[in-house]
Amino acid sequence: MAWYDEAVFYHIYPLGLTGAPRENDYSAPVHRLNTLLPWIDHIKELGFTALYIGPLFQSVGHGYETTDYKTLDSRLGTNDDLAAFVKKCHEAGLKVIFDGVFNHTGRDFFAFRDIKEKREASAYRDWYCNVNFWGNNEYNDGFSYDNWGGYNLLVKLNQRNPAVRDYICDVIRFWVSEFDVDGIRLDAADVLDFDFMKALRRTADEAKPDFWLMGEVIHGDYSRWANENTLHSVTNYALHKALYSGHNDHNYFEIAHTVQRTNGMVPAHIKLYNFVDNHDVERIYTKLMNKAHYTPVHILLYTLPGIPSVYYGSEFGIEGRKERWSDASLRPYIDLADHASDRTENPCTALIASLGKIHAEWTQDLVWGDFRQLALTNQQYAFARGRLIVAVNNSDGEAWMNVEAADGAYVGLLSGRRFDVSGGRLNFSLPGSGGDIFAPDNGSVKAEEPACVVKYEPVPVKVEPGKVEEPKEAEPEKNAEPVSVDVPDIPYDLMTVEQLQAAILAKMAKNGPVTDQMRRDVEANIWHNSLINWVNSFGN
Repeated sequence: MAWYDEAVFYHIYPLGLTGAPRENDYSAPVHRLNTLLPWIDHIKELGFTALYIGPLFQSVGHGYETTDYKTLDSRLGTNDDLAAFVKKCHEAGLKVIFDGVFNHTGRDFFAFRDIKEKREASAYRDWYCNVNFWGNNEYNDGFSYDNWGGYNLLVKLNQRNPAVRDYICDVIRFWVSEFDVDGIRLDAADVLDFDFMKALRRTADEAKPDFWLMGEVIHGDYSRWANENTLHSVTNYALHKALYSGHNDHNYFEIAHTVQRTNGMVPAHIKLYNFVDNHDVERIYTKLMNKAHYTPVHILLYTLPGIPSVYYGSEFGIEGRKERWSDASLRPYIDLADHASDRTENPCTALIASLGKIHAEWTQDLVWGDFRQLALTNQQYAFARGRLIVAVNNSDGEAWMNVEAADGAYVGLLSGRRFDVSGGRLNFSLPGSGGDIFAPDNGSVKAEEPACVVKYEPVPVKVEPGKVEEPKEAEPEKNAEPVSVDVPDIPYDLMTVEQLQAAILAKMAKNGPVTDQMRRDVEANIWHNSLINWVNSFGN
């Protein structure tokens, strides 16, 4: 087994958390990364064993338009700061993975600057896809090129060029030697060339034992990317969607079906990367119509098959609403001192700490134990993970459940309740919008403090230092209006982003009412290849 199979991840977007300027003027480094050193103890105390932090390297704006893969973004500090930070994490027992933005570069990257200067004579003209010196763009370069997501700010690398492949593999080796990094999350992995990913996997296997490659994949058959030849894992966006909509719609069948479907995509030894929010999607506390569902959502996050991950600040129950032209509210500055008492006074934080402790003490069951569904209704869901029994309730009121269990004593690890089972059935109640994890008790099992009930009060979010943005009241869901864009009868790869979004909404409408949240999810996805994968996932 490898360290990542049993990991519980904490995810940091460093440019946001440190309050860095949104634009990089490439001036002298400012050592903001050092302000995250106190977070290491916080991360460790909540039971996390690994940190995903990124993007980190020199860029002009949000970090995903890389201009130098071998230099820490000057808004965060210097390479020495990053090496020291990773060392401190390792001393605390935390593994660290970086963002690898290898699908595209920024326009200030040395190879692209050389093309701008020398045009056809540039030695790097084949480093990018479809460079056309007969074309032009909004920057008036006098040539055009392929980009990512329709943004010419993000210039798509030609991953089939051996020189590009060798350069990126050298970057991985550099990150290991310079920073001792333990793995990489590959940005936009669902549009990376597969031979390119195989080269990255070979380099990773050689660079460091148990070096982990995890890819950002939105839709599709995850086994295409997560297998023995390419990546070790991918982001489980299917479960992410099911976890919040399954609670908003009081529909545990959606979650159970998604678990069954994703479990069938990859073999049991491949663990998908599970999450309920991240730097690209709205905060879970914002998406949930009933904020008390924070409890059952996170119980499922920590106990369903896969590697759980929590995005920084969501352990405090903060809000974060996606805006059409900015993700700033999803990537806020947070002063850790403002949350010094949350471990004992904030039920969201207390729940995450309890679940982290349970995951550590029951790793053998929660990571390697068999998954067996025990009970399923729209509002109650129970399953076994090894010796443990997990049960959640999305209804507002108390619910009784009766499930198969081995005879003997059990204790609720979150509630502290104890039961004696005879006749092979465990009979118990769950509070409204609650859940529990039942473990066999030989008299030595210690339950967590039974006070992990999440309240409804939202937590204000600091978008920038000194600026507090109060969260808005969530509007009730309603059926979406009819799709306003016609869906032409042409192949998907010839459609525009708007036409693909309309095609997805039309297919959703065939399966039932399309809610405002479903429409927002579709409109938030503006990436052509991802939308093609999504619309194809519906079948004919």
